[in-house]
Amino acid sequence: MADPTPQNFANHTRFDPPFHFFIVPVLALGWLVSVYWLLRHPGLHSVAIVVFLAAVVGGIVKGRMYAIKVQTRVIRLEERLRLALLLPENLRSQVMKLSESQLVALRFASDAEVPALAQRALTENLSNKEIKQAVKNWRPDYWRV
Repeated sequence: MADPTPQNFANHTRFDPPFHFFIVPVLALGWLVSVYWLLRHPGLHSVAIVVFLAAVVGGIVKGRMYAIKVQTRVIRLEERLRLALLLPENLRSQVMKLSESQLVALRFASDAEVPALAQRALTENLSNKEIKQAVKNWRPDYWRV
């Protein structure tokens, strides 16, 4: 869902309240309670509950990781296409040298500043954080997972 708040380096991280503040804490607490119950009342039933809840927590985390990985692949593709259009001829052949992390960070740079920033990322081997901090005209991404 689109967020009307202007995005920048200081506020670009995103929390999904239902996931981060309800689902994860409830599952974690449930698993901890089941471990406590297992220690207080050992038995096959208690072990089964601990294992089941561990599988549920693992499944939720794994599902989230899959979504983030797919999103990263799409961002990588989008940025390579964008850079192919915006970079000067002499830099286009070097786009494949940019790491996944660098491409993900470059998505926040405006079209006007991305050529210079991509050049810096290549020559200075800038990290994800350094690239984002160097962005002057932030291009927000409100649709990420």
